[in-house]
Amino acid sequence: MQTTTLTISGMRDEQCLRLVTNAIQDLPGIGYLEISLETGQATIEHGVFVSPADIYQAVEDAGFSAR
Repeated sequence: MQTTTLTISGMRDEQCLRLVTNAIQDLPGIGYLEISLETGQATIEHGVFVSPADIYQAVEDAGFSAR
């Protein structure tokens, strides 16, 4: 498993958090996932079939920005 850490901008409430969580969990091979609504920090463990770029794209497709 690989670990990717990123910062997500634009989350305002629990609904935003659920949207982002679901978008990331829909990717194949996602293991551990933790996202802080307060800081926007996300830590994702994922298999080799998912690249960090895939995760960034899933977050952006959900309507949020990631860096």
